[in-house]
Amino acid sequence: MRQFALLLLPALAGLAGASGWLAAAEERDETATGAVPARPVKAVETTQTCLSSGDLREAVAEKRVVEPVAAIRAARAAVPRADIVRANLCRRDEALVYMLTALRKDGQFVHVMVDARSGKVAGQW
Repeated sequence: MRQFALLLLPALAGLAGASGWLAAAEERDETATGAVPARPVKAVETTQTCLSSGDLREAVAEKRVVEPVAAIRAARAAVPRADIVRANLCRRDEALVYMLTALRKDGQFVHVMVDARSGKVAGQW
């Protein structure tokens, strides 16, 4: 048991040193890249409810909205080299919009809003 404790002690010390090194590296990366600190965004009062899959299919079948693939293409054009990880058809105020979430290669999420009638990007944040 004593031998096990002696073997475990250097490993734990190495982990403690590694976590300190990692924190220092992350701090250096933030200052070296000149990352802009996030600014608070003033919330605008809007009502938004997302439709179910059945309602989405019905809206597409009735040609009230473009197909989801068209919205995904528009979002990919707006955020190149990103993977679309979520897409919902939502009612925002009185209009239908696709709300898409893209994951960029640098690990950042970007939200894209596409007008469901025209298939054009209406906003990005």
